Amino acid sequence: MGAHKAHTVDPEAAHAAQVRELTAAGVLGDPLWRAAFAAVPRHVFVPFFYTGRGAGHERLWGEDPDPELRARWVRGVYADTPLATRMRDGELVSSSSQPSLMAKMLTALDVHDGQNVLEIGSGTGYNAALLCHRLGDGLVTTVELDDEIAESARTHLARLGYHPTVVAGDGARGCPARAPYDRIIVTCTLPRIPHAWLGQCRPGARILAPLSTGLIALTVRDADFAEGHFLHTSAYFVPLRGAGAAAPGGGVPYELLENERFQFMLLLTAGALHPREALDLWRGEDRPGRERFGVTVSADGQWSWLDDPQGPYVWPLGETEDSPVSRGGR
Repeated sequence: MGAHKAHTVDPEAAHAAQVRELTAAGVLGDPLWRAAFAAVPRHVFVPFFYTGRGAGHERLWGEDPDPELRARWVRGVYADTPLATRMRDGELVSSSSQPSLMAKMLTALDVHDGQNVLEIGSGTGYNAALLCHRLGDGLVTTVELDDEIAESARTHLARLGYHPTVVAGDGARGCPARAPYDRIIVTCTLPRIPHAWLGQCRPGARILAPLSTGLIALTVRDADFAEGHFLHTSAYFVPLRGAGAAAPGGGVPYELLENERFQFMLLLTAGALHPREALDLWRGEDRPGRERFGVTVSADGQWSWLDDPQGPYVWPLGETEDSPVSRGGR
C-alpha cells in the first residue's frame, strides 16, 4: 500500500499547482483567464499522449494499470509543455499546446464580454473550453480539419458541460454560418492569411495567428484589408514546409541560424530574400526582434514588412494559395 501511494499523483492537485505556477510566471495576470484555467482541467482533454518520436514513441494514458505510468501521465499533462496527442504511422497529427503559450495568446486576443470568437484548430478542445468558460458556449465556434479529432474534442468538451459549435471542416474557409466574428484565434502556423476570414469579421476585429515562428495580431478594417504587428512572443506550432524549410543555409553562419530573432526573419521572408540578403539586412537594422515586423493583407495581396508598411522593407508573404490550415493543437 505504501509503495502504491508513493506513485500516486492527484490530477486535481497537479492542476491547482499548474495554475499557481502560471500565475507566478506572470502569464495569468488577467483574473478572468486565471479563473478559466482554474476551472478547466487539462487532463480531461488529454486522456493520453505520446513521448518520443517516430516508431520509438511511448503512449502514456490515465487509465494505465501501472501506477507509476499513471503518475507520469499526470506529471506530463500538467507540465508546461506541448504534448503529442495524435500519432498516425509515426507522424504527429495533433497536439495540446504549451499552457503558458495558450495563456499568452488568450490574453493577447483581447476578448471582451459578448464578443463572438472563431477558433481555427480544435485539437483536444482544451482552448475552446477556456473560451467557453470566459464567454459562454454560444459565442465560441471551433473548426477542425480531421473528423475524428473534431468528434474527440466535442466529447471532451461535453464531459465538462461545454457545448460550443464544433465544426469538422477546412479552417481556411472559416465558418460563414456563425459570422460575423469579433476575434479569430489560430493554432497552427500559416504561410499566409486566408482571405475568407476577413469577410467573416466585423470591422475592428482582431485575428491572432502563428506565422513564421511568431504571432501576428491583425486588426481587420473591412473584408479587403487587415494589418498589424507581430507580438514579441515566440510561437512554434506545425513546422513550416516548402520554401520556409529550405531557407536556412546559403553561407549563413550556423550560430546565426540558431538565433531565434534571425530565424524568424529568415522564415518570414523566405522566397523573397536569399539567406545572405536576409542576414545583411538583419545586421544592418540592428538585429530586429519580432515586434518590429508586421503584415498587411489586402485585396491586392499580402506582405510582411519591417517597421513601416510604407517603408523600404516590404516583402510578399507566402507563395501559395489558401490551403487547409485547421489541423492545429489545443
